[in-house]
Amino acid sequence: MHAIILDTETHTLNGQPIEIAYAPIEINDAKITLDKSQLFDQLYQADEPISYAAMAVHHILETDLADQPHYTTFKLPAETQYIIGHNIDYDIRAIQKCGVDTSSIKAICTLALARKVWPDAEAHNISALIYMISKGSEKAREMIRKAHRADMDIILTANILMHIVHHLKINNIEALYEASEDARIPRTVNFGKHKGTLIVDLPQDYVQWLLRQDELDPYLRKALENTAISTL
Repeated sequence: MHAIILDTETHTLNGQPIEIAYAPIEINDAKITLDKSQLFDQLYQADEPISYAAMAVHHILETDLADQPHYTTFKLPAETQYIIGHNIDYDIRAIQKCGVDTSSIKAICTLALARKVWPDAEAHNISALIYMISKGSEKAREMIRKAHRADMDIILTANILMHIVHHLKINNIEALYEASEDARIPRTVNFGKHKGTLIVDLPQDYVQWLLRQDELDPYLRKALENTAISTL
């Protein structure tokens, strides 16, 4: 189980995990295999009540958490090297709250990859992508009705990933990780006075100013550093 698709549901936005699910995945010859027989799905108690806004998304009630273990008891499989998910940084932060050390984990973001593969899609959330891939099928509707629970989101993410792997001709998990890392590097600026400008076209004084900011997104920093190097 060195590579898993993982999903979490939290008690509030960026909050404590109250459901965590994962399943092992393999990639060979541009095809993926998700082992549903080893799917892990567990509800957890949090330290605070579930917000109604979060409840409206995942439909987990306080009564569902009665007699469930505390979220800090969650552990990753010891051999985990890669964690795949849609907007995976959110889920990584959630399991870090459990005390999980993710410093050696290679995170693979299907959201970033989907934006690379389908740049003109109307939306890149899981449900919209599933409808797009299936051309609005009834089967997709039935699956999506169960979405926003961690176990079903894993299966839906695997469906999206299957198309990504085929499109990019990915043959192994490390190649998928490298593709994800590249997809996460922004090509344009999405904020400030230069919003919408290609990073390669940014004024160098603005590039240097951004690089001095302590809380700069690490992937934006990488893009800016590449631009700074190329102008030397």
